Amino acid sequence: MRTRLSPAPVDAVHRRALWLVTAALAVLIQAVSLIVGSTAPARAAFDPAGADFWVDSSMGPIKSRIFRAADGNTSRVVYALDGMRAREDLSGWEIDTDIARKFTEWNINVVMPVGGQSSFYTDWNAPSSFLGVPPGSGSAAGSSSGSSSGSGGLQALSAGPGKSYTYKWETFLTRELPGALRDRLGFATRRNGVFGLSMGGSAALTLAGDHPDQFSFAGSYSGYLNISAPGMREAIRVAMVDAGGYNVDAMAAPWDPKWLRIDPFVAAPRLIANNTRLWVSAASGLPAATDGASIGTVNGMGLEALALVNTRAFQIRMATLGAQNVHYDFPAYGIHAWNNWADQAVRMLPDLSANIG
Repeated sequence: MRTRLSPAPVDAVHRRALWLVTAALAVLIQAVSLIVGSTAPARAAFDPAGADFWVDSSMGPIKSRIFRAADGNTSRVVYALDGMRAREDLSGWEIDTDIARKFTEWNINVVMPVGGQSSFYTDWNAPSSFLGVPPGSGSAAGSSSGSSSGSGGLQALSAGPGKSYTYKWETFLTRELPGALRDRLGFATRRNGVFGLSMGGSAALTLAGDHPDQFSFAGSYSGYLNISAPGMREAIRVAMVDAGGYNVDAMAAPWDPKWLRIDPFVAAPRLIANNTRLWVSAASGLPAATDGASIGTVNGMGLEALALVNTRAFQIRMATLGAQNVHYDFPAYGIHAWNNWADQAVRMLPDLSANIG
């Protein structure tokens, strides 16, 4: 008598399929070394000059770190956006740089939103999940945020920010956070600045393009400013899996017009019409003297080269439109790493100071 095997439960089939998908993506990530964000290990560096500023939002309570201007003014405000591997405890700008001290000495209030890993600081359509499997159901649940070793794909089943709820970062940065800063600290909500690195640089330009009353200045360091270019959306898909196990389709499906909204290349006419002052930079990808010989440096070289190609395309786009509102900075040396971005922030300071408040 032949024994009949019962079909596997749908949940088990989904799980097996998901692990096959994530394993394949992990191999792809290792092959292309597409690690968007800092290539250097983080150095936990809490700055006691900053203050925690919690805001209730549609995503739940969100923390920002506030560094007050030396002269006590409330009219000069800049938002510093993190990269794709944004952590939940501190911003990379606080962990890996001392720019807050320099900015406050220039009498600028610095707002560092904390979190938003892989979010592109936009409003997503749904919580991130794969094949309908609820987040937090995998063995990687509770593990740390996306690694830089290519193992982030194993977090596709993990719980985490943007998985049990829908990311609404644009809403937070343009409505909920500035409203709370105004009401509780008296901060101005007009003629602010915004800048960021990599993912944050791309977001800074698109946020400024869509919210010209709030942002009179925007800066992008090593940003991906031509997201509609061939291969870029696929690269972002892979990078999101590696940086915390996120599904880009929850942000924007392949046919979603949101892809055009978050592309600085497409936002170029709005940035010109708004006369938003822009600071746009990308380094050559050649290591500086402070970049050691490591796999992180090799990855950083490739990522910066990709950012440079994107940034040059954006420069050509702006030039064809007759833009007069942008400063470009293309250092001869520098990779996709915090030492490069910290140097860029200091060079940007005078221009930022002259165009906010």
